[in-house]
Amino acid sequence: MLPVIVADRLVKWYGARPALRGVSFTVGAGEIVGLLGPNGSGKSTLLRILAGYLPPSAGSARVAGFELGEASLAARRHIGYVPEDAPLYDGMRVGEFLRFMARIKGYRGPQVERATADAADRLQLGAVLGMPIAKLSRGYRQRVAIAQALIGDPPVLLLDEPTSALDAYQVIAIRELVRSLAGRCTVLVASHVLAEIERVATRIMILSDGRLLTADAMREASLTPRFRLQVAGEPVAILACLREVSGVLSAAADPSGTYTVEAVPGSDIAKDLARCLVERGYALSQLVTVGPDLESVFLALTRQTTEAAA
Repeated sequence: MLPVIVADRLVKWYGARPALRGVSFTVGAGEIVGLLGPNGSGKSTLLRILAGYLPPSAGSARVAGFELGEASLAARRHIGYVPEDAPLYDGMRVGEFLRFMARIKGYRGPQVERATADAADRLQLGAVLGMPIAKLSRGYRQRVAIAQALIGDPPVLLLDEPTSALDAYQVIAIRELVRSLAGRCTVLVASHVLAEIERVATRIMILSDGRLLTADAMREASLTPRFRLQVAGEPVAILACLREVSGVLSAAADPSGTYTVEAVPGSDIAKDLARCLVERGYALSQLVTVGPDLESVFLALTRQTTEAAA
């Protein structure tokens, strides 16, 4: 099956400043892919190019089978796009705005009301359909922006910082909505908040200083085995013991007697860790494999980029 989104060596310059530097990746049908990066890393520029709102300086992109340089309008008919701080018509009421967007997308007659009602129901906007957009809270404005993007059930959804400035309940609601689209819609969601991306995405890409550092950060994180141990004894001696085991990259301790060990990618050293401790008489009460540490991968990759640019 052909990928739904294809970016091929995308470059974007703003005057003398590069915003994207040869970015290439693909996104398959039904994937929810997170685009993670610090502020100013190029995330919004990339989404604007994929949405057909901004031409690249070099490279090409294809969405839903359409080349954006040659068939931008056809591609945009298959895209729902929510920019950061989405501009809305403050003078319109919510229902009026959604009906307006439905007509722009080609709906006519009774179809307009059905499309509007469906989008409003999915974003729980029934209580504010008659309110002017200017009177809405930040959270409701974001819901309206996402609702207009979902009108017509586009096969591709591009979301730029969709939970920015929302309260905890609103963040949870948007998160659940995005997760519900898995398999039905291809979603590319950009954020600088690692925890939010980690909760919704099936794959995470990391962008920094206009460069794509990895197209699958979770896979990279899972390549480095990590273990958590509970051991009674002198911490300095226990750490020395752990670090002697072949395949250990690092070992650290906290005051509670919990130790974290990172191992060489692809290695299985759990038995060796246990043997080393037991043979030296330490009381090992727990040894478990822990999940991928996405934060460590993100920090390591972005640190390398910063050091290379210095």
